[in-house]
Amino acid sequence: MTHRLYYTDSYIRDFEAAVTDRAEDSRRIYLDRTAFYPTSGGQSFDTGRLDGIQVIDVIDEGERVAHLLAGPLSKDQVAGRVDWGRRFDHMQQHTGQHVLSAVLSDLVGDQTIGVHFGQESSTLDLNGAALMTDQVAKVEERANEIVVENRPVEIGFEDAELAAGLRKPSDRSGTLRIISIHDLDRSACGGTHVRTTGEIGPILIRKIERVRKGMRLEFLCGGRATRRARADYALLSHLAAEFTASAQELPRLLASQREEIRQVNIINRELEEKLDLSRARELYTAAMPDTTGIRRVTLRDEGTSLETLRGLGNAFTSMPRAIFIGAVPSPPAVVLAASPDTGIDAAALLRSLLTSVGGRGGGSARLAQGIVPGQQQLEAVVKSLGSKV
Repeated sequence: MTHRLYYTDSYIRDFEAAVTDRAEDSRRIYLDRTAFYPTSGGQSFDTGRLDGIQVIDVIDEGERVAHLLAGPLSKDQVAGRVDWGRRFDHMQQHTGQHVLSAVLSDLVGDQTIGVHFGQESSTLDLNGAALMTDQVAKVEERANEIVVENRPVEIGFEDAELAAGLRKPSDRSGTLRIISIHDLDRSACGGTHVRTTGEIGPILIRKIERVRKGMRLEFLCGGRATRRARADYALLSHLAAEFTASAQELPRLLASQREEIRQVNIINRELEEKLDLSRARELYTAAMPDTTGIRRVTLRDEGTSLETLRGLGNAFTSMPRAIFIGAVPSPPAVVLAASPDTGIDAAALLRSLLTSVGGRGGGSARLAQGIVPGQQQLEAVVKSLGSKV
């Protein structure tokens, strides 16, 4: 059995221990006691060193804790040192999560049903309906008030059958490790935590999104929140400098530019339609009608996009008794358009030909398009269209 020092004191970063077992070329080490936290409960493992050898993973094996090392360890008595920067960051995130979960439960009635602590940010899964912007702001504000109040965070051990007032009932039996935040929260938890809420640092809610039937809230605490706020400020400052404006003016300027772009796009579409119609009329005039009066044109142009062919096909078949076939080589694709008075269902005809060569596509009776595996199949489809229409 491994005695877990972090259960009673998360601030232990240096310790001595005896090796009780080793495996895998002495790279998997078991100790009689450890301050290294193994991955558990959504919180990632500690890193650090055992007798100068890097600890690259820590695994909870029930009664024992396995330490995976970057190299072999032959000694039977070792000195361990936990990477304090990583440990304290995890302590801030985990205790901040307890605060947020308690505040969410108190203010909006949402219960935490899942937690994930990531390298950059962490998330809570909630069982409630969508949170409004003002609710998120109130939760964040209240959580930071509790941080500033510097409430004690205490570790206790209680019998599972007697433990009362837990925010989330535990299904474990025997002795529970209880993390208590004064006048706020009591939770069964095996993670590492700070001694007072003041050590959490600022709590920043970054995002809220719907996930399945609940909500997922992304948050950062302490140094992570400070660094993210600094990065956001740097980004805003850069954008403001690009627009020669203040950060407060950016929303108005961006809205104005979006409207300008929308108007330009409208004008461009109108010009493209006029250009397509002008070119289509030239093609229509140059095409000789067959005995039934149908005019056909087949267009292959390596410099033409599929979108251009669609526009040209629409314009060409806006005129009577007209059939348009267009093809582009990369990626190999084909367009078929037919005016209503030809009696041709473009989608039905093209789909059958595409299926026969392993292609796929769709559209309407007036205009259809599709892609094929290669040039050989493209030529086969274009040739078949030429004979069928």
